Amino acid sequence: MPLPIPLHCPRCGAAAGDFSGCAACREEGIGANPVPPLADLSGLSLETYPGGPWGWPSALSAPVAAPVTLGEGGTPVVPLAEGGPDGLWVKYEGANPTGSHKDRAMAVGVAAALAAGADTVVAASSGNAGAAVAAYAARAGLRCVVFTTDQVPGPLRAQIDALGAVRVVRDFATRNAAMHEAVERFGWYPLTSYASPAPGGNAYANEGYKSVAYELARDFAGFREGTGAVVVPTCRADLLSGIARGFRELRAAGLVSGTPRLVAAEPAGAAPYSAALALAERAEQERVSVDPLPTPAFSLGESRPVWQGLDALWGADGAAFAVPAEEFMAEHRALAARGLFLEPSSAVGVAAARRVLREHGEDGPVVAIGTATGLKDTASVAGPGAAEERVPELVELTR
Repeated sequence: MPLPIPLHCPRCGAAAGDFSGCAACREEGIGANPVPPLADLSGLSLETYPGGPWGWPSALSAPVAAPVTLGEGGTPVVPLAEGGPDGLWVKYEGANPTGSHKDRAMAVGVAAALAAGADTVVAASSGNAGAAVAAYAARAGLRCVVFTTDQVPGPLRAQIDALGAVRVVRDFATRNAAMHEAVERFGWYPLTSYASPAPGGNAYANEGYKSVAYELARDFAGFREGTGAVVVPTCRADLLSGIARGFRELRAAGLVSGTPRLVAAEPAGAAPYSAALALAERAEQERVSVDPLPTPAFSLGESRPVWQGLDALWGADGAAFAVPAEEFMAEHRALAARGLFLEPSSAVGVAAARRVLREHGEDGPVVAIGTATGLKDTASVAGPGAAEERVPELVELTR
């Protein structure tokens, strides 16, 4: 059955008939994600954009009959005082209903599944996507199955379970294969990547991430002028690619005169984009492979750069920064001490944003996307003794 809105591969131009990625590029060993056409934003105004993926329904190149929403999007930008004259900011996606940026995509993806007549949606997830799809499936009255691993932190397991999803535990190497089999055998509607090499998530769902770019352009004059940088924690680059598409649409419609620099932030133990951009030729960059190591940034870590992420960086004077665990965990603690509790993967982005300012400087704002709340993984939080160390007078009271 043809897809309701055609998808084409931005790398080779081939048409796609499903969500498994471009078959022609897969033959070359490259995971490329087919996309729908860019939306025409002509006649719209950033001044009146209300935010969120449903703020401009005509901007969604996705087959939806009606929104499925829990109030996602419109997240705050929080200034960090030490950012200089133009500012270092965090866009706090932890303010979304399930606590992460994934809500923007899953709201649209579940609406597309509902319009397609699906009765079951399925995702393979290390946590955040699983929680988001579970919530929006429950909102839409659809069954939800999440293939995940036993390494998912307890708070995320509890969130997925409480939202009514069926959680199927597999190891990391086999969860995508199990999901692929379920899609083929049962016709379940896939909302995350399941092919190898990974191409990226459901292209209709990813349209929800464009709203991050729209909100940033609305809120920062520098981004409308093409200055500054947006720093994005990156694994399979659905968010990075969605932000790039959003800025491309804004520029094509004349709503901005330029676009900011895009930066991929990665943990040093799993940094394929940094390894790729160190090479001169794009053909070499597409085929880089690294041996990822476990890091506290559990939602990041891929062995190869996903093509949609490279494409986003190529089109936006992009860069990638690999941040050691001790650096981003120090950032994680420092942000929490100042009231901003992010998951470690988000702290990777803030640490990388500081590097952007320190090593390159920027003529405009630098915004790190704080992808999720720290409540997703509380194991990284200091124990009760930490308060005694900060306030010695408490020692007597805590004995």
